[in-house]
Amino acid sequence: MKDLYETIQEELDHLKKEGLYKEEKFLISPQDGSVSTEEKKDLINLCSNNYLGLSNHPDIIKTAKDALDLYGFGMSSVRFICGTHALHKELEAVTASYVQKEDAIVFPSCFDANGGIFEALLGKEDAIFSDQLNHASIIDGIRLCKAERFRYRHRNMQDLEDLLKKAHYARRKIIVTDGVFSMDGSIAPLKEIVYLAKKYDSLVMVDDCHATGILGEHGRGTHEKEEVLKEVDLITGTYGKALGGASGGFIAGKKECISLLRQKARPYLFSNAITPSIAAASICAVNKSKNEPERRKRLWDNAAFFRASLSKLGLDVMPGTHPIIPAIFPSANIALDVANQLYNFGVYAVAFSYPVVPKESPRIRFQMSAAHTKAQLETAISALERALEQVGILR
Repeated sequence: MKDLYETIQEELDHLKKEGLYKEEKFLISPQDGSVSTEEKKDLINLCSNNYLGLSNHPDIIKTAKDALDLYGFGMSSVRFICGTHALHKELEAVTASYVQKEDAIVFPSCFDANGGIFEALLGKEDAIFSDQLNHASIIDGIRLCKAERFRYRHRNMQDLEDLLKKAHYARRKIIVTDGVFSMDGSIAPLKEIVYLAKKYDSLVMVDDCHATGILGEHGRGTHEKEEVLKEVDLITGTYGKALGGASGGFIAGKKECISLLRQKARPYLFSNAITPSIAAASICAVNKSKNEPERRKRLWDNAAFFRASLSKLGLDVMPGTHPIIPAIFPSANIALDVANQLYNFGVYAVAFSYPVVPKESPRIRFQMSAAHTKAQLETAISALERALEQVGILR
């Protein structure tokens, strides 16, 4: 039998050969519209989830510093022992109000939230209906649950209805979808999902990590944009993207569901609480999202401009309007080559390939931020044109 480490090295070598190996770069600057790494200064940053440009906002930084001075570094406990701070309760109340739900519960991350919700609420008599492109955290959370699992084709409402009919015997049914699908930027058809949920007596859960703070008139999320604010039963989301970019996730919904999660959700019961400084800064970020709509306008203007510019270059851009803008390339190696050339030309963008995305659609996922200036985006497009010429695929 081959030595374990030898076989691991062979697998790593294969990943590198196929262009699937992920290299991490190390930032030496704050997260912003431009960043610096150990090798390069002032890179235009097109791969961050900093949608509203709040990750380096002075008000949020000051709020975190003040809370650090007042309340210390960490809680050194899980929530139900001695890890619940008054700021956690305030953050939960502010979050529930923002997404228009009765109550909310904060987790160390949204991955933890999705990992804990299904096992706590559902049993073997129940059924879960999950979009085939849902986030890995949803997939993993469903695996931990004893409920019967049905996977419907991406955004395919006929397939979803057929499966709902098939599982007519289930005690409880829940339809689970990303609000925005992170690798495509596509948006879930929540009106149609809610219609089917009512027809077949099912709950609806939406993971809104790439929508909270962004979508809808007030940034409440996909359920606001799709005009089903009250009809969505459970929302999961994060403070680690548009809302300040630090850490922490949440589940929002009916008080009864949230109370049960406090009693049974294992990632909540057995993980340290987020620090008071992050809780305080996240409250500040949520309030800024509510009170500064100009950030959303700037974000969406940037997204429209960049999408149009990519199309003018002849790139295969996935349709949509979201600030996630994927450009598809013929192979993983080509996508990686273009991303590397962009980096050389002062633009930070990342290539994605299997297993993160399907084998047939490797891509660079460009992401817009309210922190970007028009000049930065114009410079990035010029750099992309040069990168495409270098790789030999400019049409």
